[in-house]
Amino acid sequence: MARHRLEPGPRLRRGRAASLGAALVVTGVAVLGGVGLLPGEDVGDASAVEVARDPAPRGALVPAPQPVVRAVSVEPTVPAPAPAGSGEGRRIVFAQADQRVWLVDADEAAVATYLVSGSLGDNLQPGSYEVFSRSEDAWGIDDSGTMKWFVRFTRGPSGAAIGFHDIPIDDGAPVQRVADLGTPQSHGCIRQKRSDAKALWAFAPLGTTVVVVP
Repeated sequence: MARHRLEPGPRLRRGRAASLGAALVVTGVAVLGGVGLLPGEDVGDASAVEVARDPAPRGALVPAPQPVVRAVSVEPTVPAPAPAGSGEGRRIVFAQADQRVWLVDADEAAVATYLVSGSLGDNLQPGSYEVFSRSEDAWGIDDSGTMKWFVRFTRGPSGAAIGFHDIPIDDGAPVQRVADLGTPQSHGCIRQKRSDAKALWAFAPLGTTVVVVP
């Protein structure tokens, strides 16, 4: 029987063997790293990863702060009290020096106070009086104009009635300006702005006390 000579198997070249080994190592590392068996980046810090992955765009608009609005409380206007020594109870007070009137209720509270124009002369003496006559429309002596809301409380030396009314109208025009209230302007009565005259008319029925102070 013939003997056959055993031929050696094919040999791998060294270069191919080295390349194959390196490929296997890389593949193994990738597989192990993918399943988390190799040390690497801390995946527990998800927020850090997210911030780094999605940074805020440059030039992004930042909302402007909203202005703070504070409520301002407004204190109600309280009329100044009537002068000392001007009587008691529900009454009208006229201060000649101040050219001012007060409407005072029964609780001694000033319901209203405002400037007026009293007499240029000395025909009204300080003291306590009482409303004795009222006229919604009236005419001045010697055709000195018409007036409204006339509330009479005394008479002057000539016998003419003295009282409160609005600024008279003569020849279609007021005999004085509202801006001049607070200064003596009349020939005996006490002139008021139309709205104030109407308020006093409503406040002062017959018998209402009127106190005149210097």
